[in-house]
Amino acid sequence: MSEKKKKDLPENEAEETAAPAEEAPETPAQEETYTVTAEQMAKMEALAKMVSEGNDKYLRLAAEYDNFRKRTAKEKENLYAAAKADTVKPFLDVYDNLERGVSQFAEDDPHRQGLEMITKQLLAVLEKLGVTEIQALGQPFDPEKHNAVMHVEDESAGENTVVEVFQKGFALGDKVLRFSVVKVAN
Repeated sequence: MSEKKKKDLPENEAEETAAPAEEAPETPAQEETYTVTAEQMAKMEALAKMVSEGNDKYLRLAAEYDNFRKRTAKEKENLYAAAKADTVKPFLDVYDNLERGVSQFAEDDPHRQGLEMITKQLLAVLEKLGVTEIQALGQPFDPEKHNAVMHVEDESAGENTVVEVFQKGFALGDKVLRFSVVKVAN
């Protein structure tokens, strides 16, 4: 068809009448090869070594930072626990004095009842903080929890059994704040 006729036809028809374009035959992609001199090869190896060293330094630095982060988190946690223990210890002496005060009054004395209420309140506050009493009476002697100040021969008690508690011991979690002062039998 001539160019003039193509112009007169609508666009769609002009496209249909046009001869199909020749497609280039597909040829498989050929790999490009390069010739490299010994000097260029040495430079590439040096660059590869430098990249490898940089990557190694990066990985070591990342591991070091991760260890630092974990260590500081653990130190903060331990610091909080130590501060909490140091804060609670003086209140244990107050508890001992309240116990002594309670024992000075008769059962029906209003002063005793008041001191007992204060003692219970102090124990409740200590429990909220995670402080627990170390059970000692009738328990086997444990040097990690008990401090033996007396030893007595008693056939009715078992061997290495705590028969009397002179001062109650307390623990904060797994840490002993104050050892129980006890008398051990046999």
